[in-house]
Amino acid sequence: MFSDNKKGKNVDHSNQQNRISQGTKIVGDITSQGGFRIDGEIEGNINTPNKVVIGQTGVVKGSLICKDADIEGHIEGVIQVSNLLAIKASALIEGEVTVGKLAVEPGATFNASCDMKGNLKSIAKDGKKQGEKSA
Repeated sequence: MFSDNKKGKNVDHSNQQNRISQGTKIVGDITSQGGFRIDGEIEGNINTPNKVVIGQTGVVKGSLICKDADIEGHIEGVIQVSNLLAIKASALIEGEVTVGKLAVEPGATFNASCDMKGNLKSIAKDGKKQGEKSA
């Protein structure tokens, strides 16, 4: 009568957020459908299809795979952001970065190789580069 059978229902995890508070240290890999706010320290890999925010006191040593990320703290490792990576002035980034879009505020430290995976607009139809003449 009062039961709500949730089997078979889709749950939207995009608005759910996990929080790692300052003073907390986690060693190990984390996988979640919800996003993250990290103000503590993580030694391990983070994987989520949602947004990750690393606050000013946040430290991540490991890989980060997510849709969007705002970085104010320190991250060292392989970073794969499918959409927007926003690097704030207080951020320190070290490692290898693959992004769809990148925004870096003045003052940020960005010691990383960066590969942008967006639409290649420099390639025209027929496989010819723009400005290339036909033979």
